[in-house]
Amino acid sequence: MSLKPMKKEILVALIELLHEYEVSVNDAVNVTLNDFVHFLNDKLETEQLTLRQIGGNQEPDLIQARHEANADPAILITFMYRYAKVYIKKALANAQIQTPDEFAFLITLLSFDSLTKTELIQKQIMEKSSGIEVIKRLKNLGLIEQFADQKDKRSIRVRITPLGKTTIYTLLPEISKVSQIVIGNLNEREINQLTFLLKKLDYWHHDIYTQNKNDSLDEILALSRS
Repeated sequence: MSLKPMKKEILVALIELLHEYEVSVNDAVNVTLNDFVHFLNDKLETEQLTLRQIGGNQEPDLIQARHEANADPAILITFMYRYAKVYIKKALANAQIQTPDEFAFLITLLSFDSLTKTELIQKQIMEKSSGIEVIKRLKNLGLIEQFADQKDKRSIRVRITPLGKTTIYTLLPEISKVSQIVIGNLNEREINQLTFLLKKLDYWHHDIYTQNKNDSLDEILALSRS
């Protein structure tokens, strides 16, 4: 049975897009149908928006360098982090805890019986010295408690206290508002697409954080091109 002209055109276009996708991923392994679908969404449906102007016009070479380096995603992720911090600060205005890090530590501990200090800090992708300060503040507030690890005497474990649990559950409605505000005017398809891309980035960067953290920038950059 022959294909109708319209269906044939769609099939030809789909094959051409598949070829374009294969070239773009540079023979990457474990490419899935889901990956290709997201490529199609980005190729065919995503609106093309320019980055709002954040600088002057005195150095046009800088604008060109930004485009060549694909710097816009990094800039926008940084902006989104700062927007979210503003909203979280409002959510925590009347709470014992005052920072997103303190909330993140508590809600992580809520889902574990206990963690070593190192484990907790690593899950938050933080430097050890900064993480220790967060733990110290939460301990002083009575929101977590620490105790010796029975299997490893060199380690100290921490767990959330009843007061810490009450604090988290009290804050969840306000934090839920923050989550809804952060996704802004995205529709459901766009939210799913953004979530997919951010998860993909998180897996890639987490591998670097756990296995290649001490590599130079050039060595890490080489990983992205391998």
